[in-house]
Amino acid sequence: MPHILGQRIRLREYRKEDIEEIRKWVNDGTVTSGLDDLFQAPQSLNMTESFVEMRMKASHKEYAFVIAELDSEAYMGQVDLQVDWKNRTGTFGIVIGNKAYHGAGYGEEALRLLMVFAFDQLGLHRLQLDVISNNERAYRCYKRCGFTEEGRLRERIYRDGMYLDFIAMGILRQEFIHDERNQAFRELAAWNPQVT
Repeated sequence: MPHILGQRIRLREYRKEDIEEIRKWVNDGTVTSGLDDLFQAPQSLNMTESFVEMRMKASHKEYAFVIAELDSEAYMGQVDLQVDWKNRTGTFGIVIGNKAYHGAGYGEEALRLLMVFAFDQLGLHRLQLDVISNNERAYRCYKRCGFTEEGRLRERIYRDGMYLDFIAMGILRQEFIHDERNQAFRELAAWNPQVT
């Protein structure tokens, strides 16, 4: 799979050595509290190995990237895109698993690079995601990237003794194209066909 290069990061393929880095956060509640219910149960080593093996296999319906440092290619997190080709819609999930990179804008850079890939390379019409209302940092990031809140399932998620809203967000290709903040990323994003 080609790499997508940004200013500080690259989106690259999964590798077996990523398993060790994923294991460092996958059972850490401070990282997983804002993620899907799948991450609320303990994750075994076997589950992580199976996950990485699955992500290493090519698919025309799913694009799976590791978010890595630009030069060293060290694992920082991951972003996965599920594609519904009939409706030209992509649904994605993203996590910066390595806490050393939290709060520094790496997730936003990764998201914008993925948006360039989804809209310019794949020709998708729409991107969508779900976010839990307690994940305020992610919600603000999605809004900065041009996503619109499209609906809420009120108190749909029970987490840490309280009910939380499940928020649906989306962005259309024309909204992405007309957002000046995304234009800089369209010019910056380098599609690198040389897989290292």
